[in-house]
Amino acid sequence: MPAPDPRSAAGKRGRRVGRLSRAVADEVRARRRALGLTQQDLAELAGVSERFVRFVEQAKASVQLDALEALLDALGLELRLAGRGESP
Repeated sequence: MPAPDPRSAAGKRGRRVGRLSRAVADEVRARRRALGLTQQDLAELAGVSERFVRFVEQAKASVQLDALEALLDALGLELRLAGRGESP
């Protein structure tokens, strides 16, 4: 299947999702390291697999939101949503 045209709605949506995945990945990795945790440590605290932690930190395109919520909770983080142009 060809990649969406970056000028199309699907292409723009893909870039937004990519930015969100990358932002979550960077924040999770930074917080885990600041707390001195290994990926395995974090997986055990959050009740998820080490593979899932790795996928989040690699900004994999598809992660389960309930597992992501558990991971963020274990790190003392939360995901906030806001309308475009609004502060969360």
